Amino acid sequence: MYNIAVISGDGIGKEVMTACEYLLDKIDIEFSFTYGNAGYECFSLNGTTLPEETIKIASKSDAVLFGASTSTPGEPSPIINLRKALNVYANIRPIKSYKGANCIRDDIDFVIVRENTEGLYSQIEYGNMDKMIAERHITRKASERISKAAFNLCIKREESKVTCVHKSNVLKKTDGVFKESFYKVAKDYPQIKTEDYYVDAMAMYLLTQPQNFDVIVSSNLFGDILSDESAGLVGGLGLAPSGNIGDHNGLFEPVHGSAPDIAGKNIANPCSMILSAAMMLDYLGEWETSNNIKNAVEKVIAECKIRTPDLGGDSSTMDVTKAIVRELI
Repeated sequence: MYNIAVISGDGIGKEVMTACEYLLDKIDIEFSFTYGNAGYECFSLNGTTLPEETIKIASKSDAVLFGASTSTPGEPSPIINLRKALNVYANIRPIKSYKGANCIRDDIDFVIVRENTEGLYSQIEYGNMDKMIAERHITRKASERISKAAFNLCIKREESKVTCVHKSNVLKKTDGVFKESFYKVAKDYPQIKTEDYYVDAMAMYLLTQPQNFDVIVSSNLFGDILSDESAGLVGGLGLAPSGNIGDHNGLFEPVHGSAPDIAGKNIANPCSMILSAAMMLDYLGEWETSNNIKNAVEKVIAECKIRTPDLGGDSSTMDVTKAIVRELI
């Protein structure tokens, strides 16, 4: 039995998590769910967006499922702080074309590996009414660690190339360290091709030649922006899962936010949450079940019959979830 920490958060996070739990209950694997709170509603009740109890629950689990959280003005991001608390330093965001979805090409299949613990997301800001300063922290240790994660994932995926994204022509010291660390680590993987691009050029190449990339590694902010851009290539954030992996913990979440404008309407796309759960099963070593879930999602999308409004349909969150379950059993 796997002990899974479940943190639904706010908005559609609760709805897609309910759908995800419904699906997990139908597969032939035993789970024990322990629930934690985080997000805006949690702050309203407890005065914090991420209680210590939630961190304890997450740290003691075999894996964590996180829904979505609404931004709380003046308060730190609960998901960023949870990633740091668990030291899940590699944010893995696969980007894949699905038949039946609105993709710009049918041969897109790459993954963005985003450094998860520092950069501008260190959340260190200060100043006065006239001038505010945000610190950008980049260390050799974290840069080498995330590069190793990218090369190892490239081998696992049986791919041939890792692309480093940076802006070292302007951010000469911080991104200089990131780029140098990438090529230092690359020496240990001579069988894998390497290249690097400035982040602005990469933003264009993802639109004009996304089929040419295998594994992309970048710093925190750049990776966040590029992965959302990439989701737009293959049908939107409703099809974009992610995993946050460290040496001892795994945290899995859809890329989308809490979408308060559609919360409570039962029309949120559950696929990104369900695909995140499939990534969790990969992490736990349940590869066959993970692949079965991914294949079931692909079949439902390809049939173009049952789909949520973001994909051009009028089905509900649970309609799509039950269709995926029918493909599984």
